[in-house]
Amino acid sequence: MLISRTPLRLSIGGGGTDLPSYYRQRSALVISAAINRYCYIAVNRTFVDDYFVKYSELERARTIDELRHPIIREALRMQQIEPGIEIASMADIPAGTGLGSSGTFAVGLLRALHAIKREHVSAQTLAEEACQLEIDVLRQPVGKQDQYIAAFGGLTCFQFHPDGSVDVTPLAIPEVALQQLEEHLLLFFTGYSRSAAAILNDQDSRSLAGDRSMLDSLQFTAELAARIRTTLEAGDCTAFANLMNEHWQHKRARSPGISNDTIDEWYRMALDNGARGGKLVGAGAGGFLLFYADEPATLRAAMAAKGLDETRFRFDFDGSIVLARG
Repeated sequence: MLISRTPLRLSIGGGGTDLPSYYRQRSALVISAAINRYCYIAVNRTFVDDYFVKYSELERARTIDELRHPIIREALRMQQIEPGIEIASMADIPAGTGLGSSGTFAVGLLRALHAIKREHVSAQTLAEEACQLEIDVLRQPVGKQDQYIAAFGGLTCFQFHPDGSVDVTPLAIPEVALQQLEEHLLLFFTGYSRSAAAILNDQDSRSLAGDRSMLDSLQFTAELAARIRTTLEAGDCTAFANLMNEHWQHKRARSPGISNDTIDEWYRMALDNGARGGKLVGAGAGGFLLFYADEPATLRAAMAAKGLDETRFRFDFDGSIVLARG
């Protein structure tokens, strides 16, 4: 048996520009951070001539086509895995909370399947295969940042070009600024778990139709990501926090359903209690609120009083790895 470990992510800047409907028209820039909250995939050879799959449900199937879980089904098909295999998954944080769980799951599963076949696979190949699986095969309205940051890890800049190529560059952030981010970035679960499909479908369809307001909004987001990159590489975390607030206000205006009255209230309360800037992580409508707080203790107390649980984290620099072999 072997186990893969793959990190979830925080979108730092440029989120939404990584969808093909945008970057095939205009180059995109996304900055992502892998964190030490993980998806684990265990894969084991069995003596039974079938596929035994355990996630939130249990499946036992004689053929790949009979499997209901779309990512598992198509990953097994892509890797040409014969029956006699058992797959089990667990995660530190549930799906649908804005931390890139679908892309993380796909990368972790492919990492484990390559490993069970005793094949070496690079982070670049792993990310490309996961994107092919979710975007090309399953036709999901998702971008590429989740798969790439899950494969590479770290605080990383991704440039997505119209020809489909991707430039991967670690963020050149000073060590002291990195420590400041880990100390002052606070992550709170809003209590909502949702699918981003409706919001992403709206963005995707409007981009494909050439909607000028959507395309210009996404271009501003990509330009803002470039400013965030410059700011962080200069070690100016205070300026980054201010840009987070600008990023969130712009994102709220991009599509319906990204925020709601309750989330807006929590955001305003955070700014009144030690937060300099923040954003809702993911496509929107729920999941996690991320804040940069000058006074972390004050913000923690205020959010706790509202019943919002904090998820502590550090950055992950390993990306998707094989954690153990039995």
